[in-house]
Amino acid sequence: MKRKFFYRHARKLQRCDPLLRMSLDFEYSIQRSAKRKRLTITVERDRTVVVHAPTSVSETKIEEILLAKQRWIRDKINHTQKYTAAIHPPGKEIVNGESALYLGRHYQIELIPEKEKTIRFEQKFLIPAWLASGRRTVLRSWYKERAEEKILPKVEKFAQQLGVNYGKARLIDDLYRWGSCTPNDNLHFNWRLIKAPVYVIDYVIIHELAHLRESNHTPRFWSIVHSQCPKMDKAKQWLKEHGQILEEEV
Repeated sequence: MKRKFFYRHARKLQRCDPLLRMSLDFEYSIQRSAKRKRLTITVERDRTVVVHAPTSVSETKIEEILLAKQRWIRDKINHTQKYTAAIHPPGKEIVNGESALYLGRHYQIELIPEKEKTIRFEQKFLIPAWLASGRRTVLRSWYKERAEEKILPKVEKFAQQLGVNYGKARLIDDLYRWGSCTPNDNLHFNWRLIKAPVYVIDYVIIHELAHLRESNHTPRFWSIVHSQCPKMDKAKQWLKEHGQILEEEV
């Protein structure tokens, strides 16, 4: 899911790279595609600004669009919650009795003496003690497997309900996007979504599929999303409040 808004245009731009433009207070890169029909601008959670433009759109036109949206940008850029780092990131080792997030709920971790090679989930995480030192690898692998099982099948289901066709759907490892729809109609979803509630996962999937019917975030776009996801507003609010938790390593 793309975070779209426009940055304030400065009077003077300095060239530092063929695809990078810098000003006194921001920088942005331009990604062009002959298959793209409309210009969009995304701002990642690390504040990186990317202009996605058809090859026919000039740099002058891009700058005009940046300038036209400057007031709205100020409101968005002052929203610090999206960019605040986690205060207490998880430790490197798994600790008996702590918890891990899965489908919107925290479940207790119990270290067990067995020599099993994988995690068992029985309304709590049963993790072989010998794996405790490899927190990042062990939990990340388990999350990705569950994401393959639970997220990707939903894409086909919702695509049928919306009456749209897509290229391929796959999971990505990206700290700054929950999902995206490419110019080739391929869909990418962040595996970290498996830690979010089911209605949030559904919202992100439907959001990206809706771009296949309406490219931009127009009233029609939001109407399409809401028709398939009645909890749209609740899901958006959850991501605003808890998104940084999903971004933790595990």
